[in-house]
This record gives sequence, C-alpha cells and structure tokens, in this order.
Amino acid sequence: MAQSLQQLILDTLDSQGTINDTRTLIFPDSTSPAISPEDQIVVLGALNSLLSREMIIYDTHESISNGLSEEGLAIVQHGSHEARVWSAAPEKDQGPPITPDQLKDLLGGEIAKVGQGKAFKNKWIGKQGNGLVRLTNSINDQTQLDLKEIIETGTLAAGEKILADLRKRKLVTQKKGQYFTVKKGQNFSTTIAKQETDLTAEMLTSGSWKTANFKKYNFEAEGLAPSGGALHPLLKVREEVRNIFLEMGFAEMPTQSFVESSFWCFDALFVPQQHPARDVQDTFYMSDPQYASHPDPDYYNRVSAVHEKGAFDSIGYRTPWSDEESKKLLLRTHTTASSAHMLYKLAAKCRGETISGDEHNFSHGAKSTFGPDKTDEKDDGFRPAKLFSIDRVFRNETMDATHLAEFHQVEGVVADRGLTLADLMGFMRVFFAKLGMEKIRFKPAYNPYTEPSLEIFAFHPILNKWVELGNSGMFRPEMLEPMGFPKDVRVHGWGLSLERPTMIRSVLQLCQICHPYTALSYGISNIRTLVGHKVPIESVENSPAVMM
Repeated sequence: MAQSLQQLILDTLDSQGTINDTRTLIFPDSTSPAISPEDQIVVLGALNSLLSREMIIYDTHESISNGLSEEGLAIVQHGSHEARVWSAAPEKDQGPPITPDQLKDLLGGEIAKVGQGKAFKNKWIGKQGNGLVRLTNSINDQTQLDLKEIIETGTLAAGEKILADLRKRKLVTQKKGQYFTVKKGQNFSTTIAKQETDLTAEMLTSGSWKTANFKKYNFEAEGLAPSGGALHPLLKVREEVRNIFLEMGFAEMPTQSFVESSFWCFDALFVPQQHPARDVQDTFYMSDPQYASHPDPDYYNRVSAVHEKGAFDSIGYRTPWSDEESKKLLLRTHTTASSAHMLYKLAAKCRGETISGDEHNFSHGAKSTFGPDKTDEKDDGFRPAKLFSIDRVFRNETMDATHLAEFHQVEGVVADRGLTLADLMGFMRVFFAKLGMEKIRFKPAYNPYTEPSLEIFAFHPILNKWVELGNSGMFRPEMLEPMGFPKDVRVHGWGLSLERPTMIRSVLQLCQICHPYTALSYGISNIRTLVGHKVPIESVENSPAVMM
C-alpha cells in the first residue's frame, strides 16, 4: 500500500504538475477520494518518505470535517428516532394504538422520548385515545439521509444550520484534520530508486559506494523512548532518607520480620498487657500459628517482673502477667520491635556475653566507652550505637483517603552515655532540616516506653498550619535495664511515617505545581492513588524526581 501510494503521487505530479489538494486522490483498490482524516494520515506517511528523497515538497493545510457519533451511526443503520417511532405505530383506525409505555418497552426510553417529539413536530403521528397512531402512509427520513451524506462527503449540502442541529442532537461530531498541496522536488522522478542505508564492506571493496544512492540521515528525528522501569515516588524518598541516615553515621537495622511476638512488639518495650493498642481493633493477630516460643528465659523473667512487681527502681504496672498474651504472634505495629531486638544484642557484652566482630551492625566504627566514674575500672561492655530502619508496619485502621492498613515507618535510635532531651531535640532539627523542613517544633506527649516523650510538628506552607510528623522520646529504664544496659546509658528513639514528611517536603520543593493539602507527596489527595492496587502506572513513570 505505501509503495503504491507513493507511485500514485509521483504519477499524478507527472501528469498534473501540482496536487492542490491530496483529498482528491483515490487510493489504489478504492473508488472514493481520500477525504477522511485517517486517509490523510496515510498520505502524510507517503509524502514524508518521498520528501526524504527530495522527490517532492509539500505544504500542510488544516481542515475541519464532520463525522458521526455512535448514535449517528446507529441511525444510518436503523433509521432516525422519529422514523422508528412512526414505524412502530399502527395506521389510524387499523388497529389498537400503541401506548407510550409499549413504545418505551419496544424501542427503549431515550429513542421513544426523542422520537415522539420529532414525529409529532413532523406530523407523522398523532394521538388516538391513550395511544399513538400514524397520520401519514409514508415518510421521508431526512435525518438518516443527511447522516449518510456526511459519511460519504464529510459535509452537508443543506448547510450549516442543519449541521448545527445534528451536532446539538449529538449525532455529528467535528474532527480536525489536514490536507496537503504537493509539488515536484529537485530529485523528482516517476521511479523510486532504492536508497542505501548502510556503507558495507562489499561497497568499499567493489567501489560501488561512489555511485550508490544513500539515504540522508535525519538528525532531527526522535529516537525510540528507552524501555525500563521507574521507581515509585515513595521509594525515591525512602532512598533519600536512607542516604541521610548513612551520611550521619547510622547503621541500618534488619527489618525483615513482619511477624513478631507480642513480647518483642509490646512487652519488651514496657507496654502494659492491658494497653488499648493490643486490642484486636488496633492490631492484626495471627491465626495459624498463634503463638511464638519464649526468648531467653532470664531476660523474659526480668521483663515480666518489671511489669508485674516492679524492678530497677520502678514499681511497674502491678498488674497480672499473662504468658499466653506475651506469646501471641501478630503483624508488627511498629518497627520499634526491631529496635528492641538490636538493643538487646547491643547489650550482650554488658550482660557478660562474649561478642566480637559485630561493630558494623550498630554504627560505623562504634567503639566501647567508659562511664565518667569508670575511667580506671574494667570496661562494662557498653558500646554506643546509631541505628535506623525504614520498612512497613501494619495497623487495624479504618481505611479512608488518608489511612491504610499498612504504611512505612522511619525509625531511629541513638544509644550513648549521658544523653539528654536537648540532644534529642537538636538531632531532630538537624535531621528534618536535611529533609527540607526548617520549621520544626515539639510538644510534650505520652508513650508507654519513652519518658520524657515529644510529638514532632512541621509547618505546612499550603495549609498554613503545623502538621504532626511523628513521636520521639528517651527509652525508659524499665525497657533498657532488663536488657543489661548500665544505669548511665540513655537511648533516644523516634518514629514517623514515610508518607507524611514526604508530603511536607514535596510541598516545600514543588509548591508551584502541587495541589493544596495532600495526604502524601506529588499533589496526591488520596493515599490509595499512591499505595496499593489502584496506583496508576503512569503516575509512577511520570512522577518528578525529588532531589535534596
């Protein structure tokens, strides 16, 4: 088809000198002119091929043509609404009239409604009793004839007024197209010589390259878009947050355990067994298997004692301890369970266990330190550490535009001697400044496993208000001392969702293109369009890269 169309264009130019309107061309194996926009797209391909050989030149002209909607095509096939209503009605005095309800059942509600109005206007039908009958023996379905003419010619000889009425009835749609005026080029010929695209070794050997007709390179042609994957917006921000932690000397914790026991998720953190967060309304519990094995017996007994009776200068909760509750398996509600695992391992030397070669697990180059009053005493085994994790956690939440049953938690811990709350607040300001959030403030809060505790807020420039980012605090002695840490060791801990600071930071960086308040980043107002099975792939491919 392409080669025969090119030859048609050349032959027409040879006989006429110029093609003023390519819509007058009749394609090979066709009997009607190429008037449709689709036909002209095919013509354009043939023209560009000939233009690359400099055999022709052409000018482009815009055109507007008329096409039929699906409803218009149905009228061409079955007749107009008014004609179908007339056909369904009986002749006057030749049978029972057809009722409007019968007409609706026969033709459909929309056809019956529109058709009755037009048929009454044309005086094709009239009322007889409670029904409708024909008033004429024959009709001329002008609507159907007009639409057939539009299909064949792209226009209507009756004029714009009729066309406007058909467009108003949504039977006709306008299409923008183009056509071309074609003239001979400097290399015009009625034969199309094959052009070489490669310089081969055979050409060099035989010397045929000297007379070969090479195809010109089109340096303005766009190449094919490279195929490849795209990082999800949250993964982009996750990597940036991870790099900030590594830059500040933190080590990444292993967080592959989505399923944890209640002991590590709650008990080891000094969360009481009667705490509301442990209810089934807030936590996903496993049904098979239901229970985990106990951790180290000595550590387990120390934790249960500090809960039930009090220890390490604490009176505890003075509530009954349940082994069954402690062994329950669940989907972790926070990555602090992983922090508890790592802190317990960090305290191994403090408990007198022999551990070596694990410094890289806790921070870059961490070494043992001595307390202020132990410079001349034996090393108590404590090692400072800086740890972080970014991974998924699960909550039995009511899902809506801003909440899902799972989200990503960013968590960090810093362990050293003599740490203070001022150190924690200063670190938080530095950390969030690296995320692009300079306006940070803190509010006293309560957490079962940190005292004192602080909520962290950042200023949202679009909402013009302070938005909560996460929680922080200093781990309680009731959590640390059963692990074996010395009394002068303090541990900072903080946690926040990955999604919320992503939203705040993106608004700061992209405030010219982001929508007003977004649940997450990239101008997204519904969390389901960022996380989950409803995420459009195009949004992942086209999302902007957020640079720090």
